[in-house]
Amino acid sequence: MTSISHVNANVLQAAQERIQQDLTTALDAFDLPEPLKSAVYHTVMLGGKRVRPALCYAVASMEKNPNYAAARRAAVAVELIHCYSLAHDDLPCMDNDLLRRGQPTCHVAFGEDTALLAGDILQSMAFEVLGSRLFDQQNSVDASIVLRQMQILATASSKMVCGQVLDLQAEGKEIDQEQLENIHRNKTGALIQAALMMGAVTLFSGMDQAIPHLRQFGQRIGLAFQVQDDILDIISSTETLGKTAGKDQQVQKSTYPALMGLDAAQNYAKNLHDQALASLDYFGDAAIELQQIVQFLLSRKS
Repeated sequence: MTSISHVNANVLQAAQERIQQDLTTALDAFDLPEPLKSAVYHTVMLGGKRVRPALCYAVASMEKNPNYAAARRAAVAVELIHCYSLAHDDLPCMDNDLLRRGQPTCHVAFGEDTALLAGDILQSMAFEVLGSRLFDQQNSVDASIVLRQMQILATASSKMVCGQVLDLQAEGKEIDQEQLENIHRNKTGALIQAALMMGAVTLFSGMDQAIPHLRQFGQRIGLAFQVQDDILDIISSTETLGKTAGKDQQVQKSTYPALMGLDAAQNYAKNLHDQALASLDYFGDAAIELQQIVQFLLSRKS
């Protein structure tokens, strides 16, 4: 009998293999000067969980999808935005991190100026990819789908930056749970929800009842993802995380374990994952890949 952890690993591995291929295709289409080109590839291609592309693929695969090329472009675009945010978050003026995905951060490897510019160009590249014909086989995608995806990604990107501002402002301060969740609905949750919605618009119309169910799922899994991140910063090692463990405590970040205690934070993460799974009941077996990703996220160690 196949274990749920094995199934989860297969779902994530398939998505990781798909996005690695598509990211390579997308990046190779750009003519960038050195050292910017190397910095961009370093920031994007060093791996990672690739959760956002996996969510995008999983939604777009729920039914036979004539617009799947648009979902593939969306998966690339949302990952490019995520990678830009990591390059900027790691900068000395932000979190000042030296390690990312087990490798030197972009500014350590290429200098602060190049790392800043790598993040800048990844933003514009994301939207260039969305508006391209990349991965189209025969039929072009309706322009209205592409426009909607661009709107979703732009809005989420703005929310992510606002969340980062709020996160920096909260360092060393005592804030309540409502304020903490406002930070992370923006900083982390907005881009996770965007990945789901950008996949959804390739398959469902704006009036389809699937949309509010997926939006609710995105809100819950986005928050659960951040709570789990806060927990792992305490209980995991630098080697396992691929980034500096214990950094949240060092810089006095506002986190769920700091607010409610580790045990309560772990229970809260479990409750949020359960709520996220309940949001998928509407889809039945069509949501099996999303269900498996949720199970993976709860049990992840990095």
